[in-house]
Amino acid sequence: MSRPEDSPWAVSVAQVSTRAGQSTRVDRDFPAPEGIGDQVVGIPAGTPVHVEGDIDSLVDGLLLQAHISVPLKTECTRCLRPVNTSIKDDPVVFFPYKEPEPEPTHGKEEILAEQEEEAGGQTYPLVSGGAFMDLEALLRDTLVEALPLQPLCRPDCRGLCPQCGMDLNDHPDHRHEIIDDRWAALEGLKQRLEQEENPGSAGQAGE
Repeated sequence: MSRPEDSPWAVSVAQVSTRAGQSTRVDRDFPAPEGIGDQVVGIPAGTPVHVEGDIDSLVDGLLLQAHISVPLKTECTRCLRPVNTSIKDDPVVFFPYKEPEPEPTHGKEEILAEQEEEAGGQTYPLVSGGAFMDLEALLRDTLVEALPLQPLCRPDCRGLCPQCGMDLNDHPDHRHEIIDDRWAALEGLKQRLEQEENPGSAGQAGE
Protein backbone atom coordinates (compact mmCIF):
# COMPACT_ATOMS: atom_id res chain seq x y z
CA MET A 1 0.00 0.00 0.00
CA SER A 2 1.39 3.38 -0.99
CA ARG A 3 2.11 5.88 1.73
CA PRO A 4 0.54 9.38 1.69
CA GLU A 5 3.99 10.96 1.61
CA ASP A 6 4.77 9.08 -1.61
CA SER A 7 2.02 10.95 -3.44
CA PRO A 8 3.32 13.13 -6.31
CA TRP A 9 1.33 15.98 -4.75
CA ALA A 10 2.84 15.64 -1.26
CA VAL A 11 4.75 18.57 0.25
CA SER A 12 6.83 18.05 3.38
CA VAL A 13 5.91 20.49 6.14
CA ALA A 14 7.39 18.68 9.15
CA GLN A 15 9.93 21.45 9.78
CA VAL A 16 7.27 24.13 10.22
CA SER A 17 4.33 22.05 11.45
CA THR A 18 3.10 22.93 14.97
CA ARG A 19 5.71 25.69 15.28
CA ALA A 20 3.83 28.98 14.98
CA GLY A 21 5.73 31.73 13.22
CA GLN A 22 7.79 29.41 11.00
CA SER A 23 7.51 29.41 7.21
CA THR A 24 8.76 27.53 4.20
CA ARG A 25 8.48 27.96 0.46
CA VAL A 26 7.18 25.70 -2.29
CA ASP A 27 8.31 26.20 -5.89
CA ARG A 28 7.87 23.15 -8.11
CA ASP A 29 5.76 21.42 -10.73
CA PHE A 30 3.01 18.97 -9.83
CA PRO A 31 1.11 16.69 -12.24
CA ALA A 32 -2.42 17.81 -13.03
CA PRO A 33 -4.94 15.45 -11.38
CA GLU A 34 -7.50 13.55 -13.42
CA GLY A 35 -10.98 14.87 -14.09
CA ILE A 36 -10.22 18.50 -14.96
CA GLY A 37 -12.59 19.46 -17.77
CA ASP A 38 -13.09 17.41 -20.93
CA GLN A 39 -11.54 16.97 -24.38
CA VAL A 40 -12.80 20.35 -25.57
CA VAL A 41 -11.87 22.48 -22.55
CA GLY A 42 -9.71 20.70 -20.03
CA ILE A 43 -6.26 19.89 -18.72
CA PRO A 44 -4.97 16.37 -19.45
CA ALA A 45 -3.88 14.40 -16.40
CA GLY A 46 -0.15 14.72 -15.81
CA THR A 47 0.23 18.18 -17.33
CA PRO A 48 2.84 20.10 -15.26
CA VAL A 49 1.16 22.57 -12.92
CA HIS A 50 3.56 25.09 -11.41
CA VAL A 51 2.93 26.00 -7.79
CA GLU A 52 4.90 28.81 -6.18
CA GLY A 53 4.15 30.23 -2.77
CA ASP A 54 4.68 30.38 0.97
CA ILE A 55 3.55 28.06 3.75
CA ASP A 56 3.16 29.83 7.09
CA SER A 57 2.71 28.03 10.39
CA LEU A 58 -0.13 29.44 12.47
CA VAL A 59 -1.56 28.46 15.83
CA ASP A 60 -3.96 25.79 14.57
CA GLY A 61 -2.56 24.91 11.17
CA LEU A 62 -0.69 25.93 8.05
CA LEU A 63 -1.65 28.71 5.68
CA LEU A 64 -0.68 28.29 2.02
CA GLN A 65 -0.60 31.39 -0.19
CA ALA A 66 0.29 30.23 -3.67
CA HIS A 67 0.36 31.19 -7.33
CA ILE A 68 -0.76 28.37 -9.62
CA SER A 69 -0.20 28.36 -13.38
CA VAL A 70 -0.69 25.73 -16.08
CA PRO A 71 -0.82 25.88 -19.90
CA LEU A 72 -4.23 25.26 -21.46
CA LYS A 73 -4.78 24.04 -25.02
CA THR A 74 -8.35 24.26 -26.22
CA GLU A 75 -10.32 25.58 -29.18
CA CYS A 76 -12.40 28.67 -29.81
CA THR A 77 -16.07 27.98 -29.21
CA ARG A 78 -17.00 30.22 -32.17
CA CYS A 79 -14.57 29.41 -34.96
CA LEU A 80 -12.98 26.18 -33.61
CA ARG A 81 -9.42 27.48 -34.06
CA PRO A 82 -6.82 26.17 -31.58
CA VAL A 83 -6.36 28.46 -28.57
CA ASN A 84 -3.14 28.39 -26.55
CA THR A 85 -3.57 30.13 -23.24
CA SER A 86 -2.93 29.45 -19.57
CA ILE A 87 -4.80 29.26 -16.29
CA LYS A 88 -3.48 31.32 -13.41
CA ASP A 89 -4.90 31.58 -9.92
CA ASP A 90 -3.79 32.68 -6.47
CA PRO A 91 -5.47 30.47 -3.87
CA VAL A 92 -5.13 31.04 -0.14
CA VAL A 93 -6.01 27.87 1.80
CA PHE A 94 -5.78 26.59 5.35
CA PHE A 95 -4.54 23.17 6.47
CA PRO A 96 -5.60 22.61 10.12
CA TYR A 97 -3.42 20.39 12.29
CA LYS A 98 -6.50 18.38 13.22
CA GLU A 99 -10.16 18.25 12.39
CA PRO A 100 -12.34 20.54 14.54
CA GLU A 101 -13.89 18.71 17.48
CA PRO A 102 -17.70 18.40 17.52
CA GLU A 103 -17.93 20.81 20.43
CA PRO A 104 -14.66 22.75 20.65
CA THR A 105 -13.96 25.25 23.37
CA HIS A 106 -14.81 28.84 22.57
CA GLY A 107 -11.16 29.86 22.33
CA LYS A 108 -10.13 27.19 19.83
CA GLU A 109 -13.28 27.68 17.80
CA GLU A 110 -12.62 31.39 17.53
CA ILE A 111 -9.00 30.94 16.46
CA LEU A 112 -9.90 28.33 13.85
CA ALA A 113 -12.69 30.53 12.49
CA GLU A 114 -10.23 33.41 12.09
CA GLN A 115 -7.79 31.23 10.14
CA GLU A 116 -10.55 29.85 7.89
CA GLU A 117 -11.79 33.36 7.20
CA GLU A 118 -8.26 34.44 6.25
CA ALA A 119 -8.05 31.46 3.86
CA GLY A 120 -11.35 32.35 2.22
CA GLY A 121 -13.13 29.38 3.78
CA GLN A 122 -11.05 26.76 1.90
CA THR A 123 -9.55 24.09 4.14
CA TYR A 124 -7.81 20.80 3.36
CA PRO A 125 -6.46 18.13 5.74
CA LEU A 126 -2.83 17.38 6.41
CA VAL A 127 -1.59 13.77 6.11
CA SER A 128 0.87 11.53 7.94
CA GLY A 129 0.21 13.15 11.29
CA GLY A 130 0.66 16.66 9.97
CA ALA A 131 4.03 16.03 8.34
CA PHE A 132 2.78 16.47 4.77
CA MET A 133 0.17 18.46 2.89
CA ASP A 134 -1.26 16.83 -0.22
CA LEU A 135 -2.13 19.32 -2.97
CA GLU A 136 -4.12 16.98 -5.25
CA ALA A 137 -7.58 18.10 -4.07
CA LEU A 138 -6.51 21.75 -3.99
CA LEU A 139 -5.21 21.63 -7.57
CA ARG A 140 -8.30 19.87 -8.85
CA ASP A 141 -10.71 22.29 -7.15
CA THR A 142 -8.74 25.37 -8.20
CA LEU A 143 -8.27 24.38 -11.85
CA VAL A 144 -11.83 23.14 -12.37
CA GLU A 145 -13.21 26.45 -11.11
CA ALA A 146 -10.76 28.42 -13.29
CA LEU A 147 -11.57 26.62 -16.57
CA PRO A 148 -13.03 29.05 -19.13
CA LEU A 149 -16.65 28.25 -19.98
CA GLN A 150 -16.46 29.62 -23.53
CA PRO A 151 -12.84 30.13 -24.65
CA LEU A 152 -12.39 32.49 -27.58
CA CYS A 153 -9.44 33.05 -29.92
CA ARG A 154 -10.17 36.75 -29.54
CA PRO A 155 -13.02 38.75 -27.97
CA ASP A 156 -14.44 39.87 -31.34
CA CYS A 157 -14.27 36.47 -33.06
CA ARG A 158 -16.92 36.34 -35.83
CA GLY A 159 -17.25 32.57 -35.76
CA LEU A 160 -18.31 30.35 -38.66
CA CYS A 161 -20.97 30.86 -41.30
CA PRO A 162 -24.02 28.86 -40.17
CA GLN A 163 -24.83 27.94 -43.80
CA CYS A 164 -21.49 26.71 -45.14
CA GLY A 165 -19.04 26.80 -42.20
CA MET A 166 -16.67 29.39 -43.71
CA ASP A 167 -14.51 31.24 -41.19
CA LEU A 168 -15.95 34.75 -41.04
CA ASN A 169 -12.72 36.09 -39.50
CA ASP A 170 -10.95 35.46 -42.82
CA HIS A 171 -13.97 36.44 -44.94
CA PRO A 172 -15.84 39.20 -43.08
CA ASP A 173 -17.86 40.13 -46.21
CA HIS A 174 -19.11 36.59 -46.78
CA ARG A 175 -22.89 36.49 -47.26
CA HIS A 176 -25.62 34.12 -48.44
CA GLU A 177 -28.78 35.16 -50.27
CA ILE A 178 -31.49 33.84 -48.01
CA ILE A 179 -34.91 33.19 -49.51
CA ASP A 180 -37.68 33.00 -46.97
CA ASP A 181 -39.84 30.04 -48.05
CA ARG A 182 -42.61 31.20 -45.76
CA TRP A 183 -43.62 33.92 -48.23
CA ALA A 184 -43.72 31.43 -51.10
CA ALA A 185 -46.05 29.17 -49.12
CA LEU A 186 -48.35 32.10 -48.33
CA GLU A 187 -48.41 33.12 -51.98
CA GLY A 188 -49.43 29.61 -52.99
CA LEU A 189 -52.18 29.56 -50.36
CA LYS A 190 -53.44 32.92 -51.62
CA GLN A 191 -53.70 31.61 -55.19
CA ARG A 192 -55.62 28.51 -54.11
CA LEU A 193 -58.10 30.58 -52.09
CA GLU A 194 -58.66 32.90 -55.04
CA GLN A 195 -59.34 29.93 -57.33
CA GLU A 196 -61.84 28.48 -54.86
CA GLU A 197 -63.70 31.78 -54.63
CA ASN A 198 -63.70 32.25 -58.44
CA PRO A 199 -63.69 28.76 -59.95
CA GLY A 200 -64.29 30.10 -63.47
CA SER A 201 -61.47 32.62 -63.40
CA ALA A 202 -58.83 30.06 -64.27
CA GLY A 203 -60.73 28.92 -67.42
CA GLN A 204 -61.43 32.47 -68.50
CA ALA A 205 -57.82 33.38 -68.08
CA GLY A 206 -56.83 30.55 -70.38
CA GLU A 207 -59.22 31.55 -73.22
